[in-house]
Amino acid sequence: MREATTVPDNPVDPAAAREPEATAETPVKPVMDEERNFPRGLAIRLFAYLVAGHVLAGFLYLLFEAGAQGR
Repeated sequence: MREATTVPDNPVDPAAAREPEATAETPVKPVMDEERNFPRGLAIRLFAYLVAGHVLAGFLYLLFEAGAQGR
């Protein structure tokens, strides 16, 4: 038979795993300020999709107009 070995629930020492606390000399800054800045890449992609969508809609409109003229 195998001998039973005890495995701790948390093998990491809690004292070593703690994050360093912020002091007055090192203020904590947010990683990203997403609430105030709109991502530039998303804005460019949105503009491109809007332009492409309107071009496609205009082309379809012209196809229907040309089809109606050829009755």
